[in-house]
Amino acid sequence: MPTPEAGTTVNADRAPESTTDTLTYHSIFDSANDIMVGFLERIPYFVASLIVILIFWFLSILFKKIVHKLLGSRSRHQNLVKVFQRVGGALIIFIGFMIAMVIAVPGFTPAKLIGALGIGSVAIGFAFKDIFQNLLSGILLLLSEPFRIGDQIVSGDYEGTVEDIKIRATTIKTYDGRQVVIPNSDLYTSALTVNTAYKQRRLQVAVGIGYEDDIEAAKAEILRALDKADSVSTKAQPSVIATGFGGSSIDLTVRWFIEDGTQANKVASIHQVIVEIKTALDAAGVNIPFPIRTIDLSDPSVSAIVDKMQTQQSPATDPQAAK
Repeated sequence: MPTPEAGTTVNADRAPESTTDTLTYHSIFDSANDIMVGFLERIPYFVASLIVILIFWFLSILFKKIVHKLLGSRSRHQNLVKVFQRVGGALIIFIGFMIAMVIAVPGFTPAKLIGALGIGSVAIGFAFKDIFQNLLSGILLLLSEPFRIGDQIVSGDYEGTVEDIKIRATTIKTYDGRQVVIPNSDLYTSALTVNTAYKQRRLQVAVGIGYEDDIEAAKAEILRALDKADSVSTKAQPSVIATGFGGSSIDLTVRWFIEDGTQANKVASIHQVIVEIKTALDAAGVNIPFPIRTIDLSDPSVSAIVDKMQTQQSPATDPQAAK
């Protein structure tokens, strides 16, 4: 019998490998084709899901406008109105998202989503700890209303007017025109000063008079000067008290109230009061001394310094110059 050639043997060995590769390519092609066909079949559902999300998004906007129209001008607690608007709007969008997922994803149910969230709740809690803390702090700030939009507050190194109170952070505008975004957790857990919480606000300036001047006479002149300043509130009595013996003056503290506690009115009132007090004391002949330093020439060290300065200032005696 004829012996088979070597080439024939090699082709027989490679035939199963070629068949296997062909079957693999067909399997990949069939899988990709099935995925593409399934995707094309789901396109109408994706479009419907997108339409549902857009509809619920417009419904959330409409809900906020209706709430603002019905309660915005009537409610004294504007922050509560904002809470109702934002929480209600977010709930409407969430419902729309759930409906869209049921339409777009076969076999999806809200129960499966809750189960998935339950499995990853620990990881999500650690990952979004700060976000959830700010969200909760924002809701509590809106409900408790320690300040409102338009109030002027001081938080840490920042001071300005509240522009917006969002769920995550509060935006303030500083007096020099900068915008600062402060996390709500910082505002809720740290000390906070609200300058405009009350209608009246007390201001004060320090005034020094000479030791030779009469304190009561100077006090009377200052009080008359405050009466001339229209920014000083007439509902609260201003005061002038002596607070200490200064290095070159008797220190007086002048205190008064203003009706509008905003920063602009505070600055304007301080300027007006200082001008009126300076004018009144000058007219009354009350001295407003500047710091004075006394040098004791009897001290040997001081005498040596003075002699040295006089020697340096006197012209040198030159024989040639004398001639």
